[in-house]
Amino acid sequence: MPTLHDNADSGNCYKVRLAMAQLGRPFTRIEYDTDHGATRTPAFLVKNPNGRVPVLELDDATCLAESGAILWYLAAGTALLPADRLEQARVLHWMFFEQYSHEPYIAVVRHWIKHKLLDAARTAQLPERHAKGYAALDVMETHLATRTFFVGERYSIADIALYAYTHVAHEGEFDLSRYRHIAAWLDHVRAQPGYVAIDA
Repeated sequence: MPTLHDNADSGNCYKVRLAMAQLGRPFTRIEYDTDHGATRTPAFLVKNPNGRVPVLELDDATCLAESGAILWYLAAGTALLPADRLEQARVLHWMFFEQYSHEPYIAVVRHWIKHKLLDAARTAQLPERHAKGYAALDVMETHLATRTFFVGERYSIADIALYAYTHVAHEGEFDLSRYRHIAAWLDHVRAQPGYVAIDA
């Protein structure tokens, strides 16, 4: 049985937990206190030299890091990844968007606020990070105005990747009330078979 090296509050880890639950794949879970250096120990750095979770450790002790890579590995050959090459590229488009235009603002601000890490320097960054986070949400809202899901009118790992931090964006003081299409999409994701909450 694979082992997920995990942090319960991390949206990146939650992506993997959600995908595995929806695929019906059992796994063992090991929790790390990332606020106090638990992923910076020599033992963990053997698994991921970058010192971050999630890490999926396979039965043969092979370790795979980075949430997007893990999602792609898990989804290959399943309903969570389209078979069409162009639609696969569109899934990657939204996964890259999440990591470069969404996560650095929405997830980072959430982490700072929720974990009480705001110092003077980070507080000074909040207006710009909120503005860029809202810009990402605006892109999502426009895309979802004519769609139920992000790619090919079917639920995929593109949705999982974007859902993880969007649905808790309010914890970073982002106001989602202006985004009715995002709100409908969040409901569609929650309605998927096998859905589990981030704090489950």
